[in-house]
Amino acid sequence: MNGTSEGPIPTATAPGRGRADVTERRRTERSDYRAAFAAAPLPLAVVDGEGLVVSANDALADLFGEAPGALTGRVAADLIDLASDARTWHTYLEVLRGRQARLRCTRRLKHPDGHSLWVQITVSPMPEPAGRDESGTVLLAAADISARRELQARLRHVQMHDPVTRLPNRNLFFERLASALEAGTYDDASTGRIGLCYLDLDGFKAVNDTLGHRVGDRLLAAVAERLTRCADRAGYGRTAAPLVARLGGDEFALLVEDSTGTDQLADLAETTLRALQEPFDLSGQRLSVSASIGVVERRAAGTTTTGLMQAADTTLYWAKTDGKARWTLFDPERNAHRMTRQALSSTLRPAVERDEFVLEYQPLVGLDDEGLHGVEALVRWQHPQFGLLTPNRFIGLAEEDGSIVQLGRWVLRSACRQARRWQLDHPEREPVFVSVNVAVRQVWDSDLVADVAEILAETGLSAHLLQLELTESAVMGSAGRPLQALQALSDMGVRIAIDDFGTGYSNLAYLSRLPVSVLKLDGSFVRGFQYEEGEQHTNRADEVIVEAMVQLAHRLGLTVTAECVETAAQAARLRRIGCDTGQGWLYSRPVPADRISVLLGGVA
Repeated sequence: MNGTSEGPIPTATAPGRGRADVTERRRTERSDYRAAFAAAPLPLAVVDGEGLVVSANDALADLFGEAPGALTGRVAADLIDLASDARTWHTYLEVLRGRQARLRCTRRLKHPDGHSLWVQITVSPMPEPAGRDESGTVLLAAADISARRELQARLRHVQMHDPVTRLPNRNLFFERLASALEAGTYDDASTGRIGLCYLDLDGFKAVNDTLGHRVGDRLLAAVAERLTRCADRAGYGRTAAPLVARLGGDEFALLVEDSTGTDQLADLAETTLRALQEPFDLSGQRLSVSASIGVVERRAAGTTTTGLMQAADTTLYWAKTDGKARWTLFDPERNAHRMTRQALSSTLRPAVERDEFVLEYQPLVGLDDEGLHGVEALVRWQHPQFGLLTPNRFIGLAEEDGSIVQLGRWVLRSACRQARRWQLDHPEREPVFVSVNVAVRQVWDSDLVADVAEILAETGLSAHLLQLELTESAVMGSAGRPLQALQALSDMGVRIAIDDFGTGYSNLAYLSRLPVSVLKLDGSFVRGFQYEEGEQHTNRADEVIVEAMVQLAHRLGLTVTAECVETAAQAARLRRIGCDTGQGWLYSRPVPADRISVLLGGVA
């Protein structure tokens, strides 16, 4: 006998019964799955490949305040606001198409009764067994996490607020400050500036020592209330209200994000001082206090939280030492004067090597066409400890110790490189020239002609787009090597300008023998032009002198630039007497190179 006789012989109906068993089992599984789906406490929905709700359980209907079955056929993405975020929307579509395994996100939704709720959304392929005959569908789960979010918000509020004054504390202040600095640096819609009033109560320790900490705490709370009112008034109708924070002890800060300038901060400081001068009534006990305020306002770009707070702390110290009960504006010059000459001098040479110097550029504008003809490069020292220093703080020291040669070479190279970059970036317009100041010691202690030739060749800038400025006292009476250097530079095509003309030797006869192409009139003459055309003015000597100098310069083939042009009236009078170009705050303060790029882009 063969092996087939050892087991039961299958009947003809056995295969049919097996298929029926499988079918019945699957029907039972689907029934159990659907029952579990309907009864699940977690809000769920089945969504087809087109993004429409196939079915939703009662928990999801309750979550959205809908009747059972009312969600069927609705667009799932609309229910949970998935399209509001491009990245989330893309991921959702990829899950629907089966290209991505899961989407998880959090949404804040509006319930029909008006309250808001936070929901954690999960979208994933349908699980077995339902997925066997429901291919292309996904399961959407929506967990209400509003209670968890509310608890997190309460805990964060406790962590980030001062228990005595209920103001933002030091942690929240520095978080907002860092965020404001980043926004001011990269957000084109903002002013790009930030301001801070750093406040300390005068004599608060005496209140604590004599009346006790309980009274001191009540005083701090009352001060916080007044500061908040001042901040609310400062922000009304113009900008967001400043952030008021208690940094510790009797120190407070008012942070002005997206500030509009020092005037805004000065107004806020003055208002705050007046508000705090009014006596405080603490449960029948009248107390009077004053405050000292350090005020800092600056560009956000290049500013750090440490740098801003150091400046604010320094300025608050000035307000205290100047007599208290006052506000003081941060002054980089005063800050720099705290350094000894030796300290500055000893770090000048390494500072050039560490690339601590930066250039700003002030436009030179044609008085006839008001077009941008050139820019003057102005060097600043971005000192790591004392902030931005203007040339009068370090150029004299650099000339004394000889580091002016190294620094001057860096300024010349950087300015020429930038001028060439503008030329390449804006080929559609006439290129602007760049004007660079040259110290006398650069002519004596270095081969200025060779340096200029090398830098022009290196940067590709044409010689006629470079202007070198020397002071009148340095140029007039020049002989020997300086005169030979100036002549060689002029022969090369470089413009030579006499800066601050009219305040030095004014040797007009010698002027005709110098290789000079431009006179820059000292600003002291232009300041006398601050009156409207036709207005009576007691002294018109400045205009007579300037007109004579302009006529003389033109007869010698020279062009004339007026410095310190601040009003339209000054510009109009300078234009009338024939001055060629103007420079001053009427047109622009010294600005970074990218601002000049914007000006060039807006001029055909």
